[in-house]
Amino acid sequence: MSEALKNLMDSIDQLSTKEKALAVHCLLSAMDGRADDDVEQEWLLLAEKRSNELENGKIRPTTWDQIKQKL
Repeated sequence: MSEALKNLMDSIDQLSTKEKALAVHCLLSAMDGRADDDVEQEWLLLAEKRSNELENGKIRPTTWDQIKQKL
């Protein structure tokens, strides 16, 4: 694992829900130099929807520690 990825994983809990969604978007966008505009818009809408669901208590968040335990 690279030092950059290790640093990101170690600090992920410090990010807000919206910052995490933005980080995911940036990572996915970086994987493919040419993103389909429709797909990018759908990802943004989904990230905003999930963020709103978390903030409104409709869904419960999963901690990074819980995710790491499942890996």
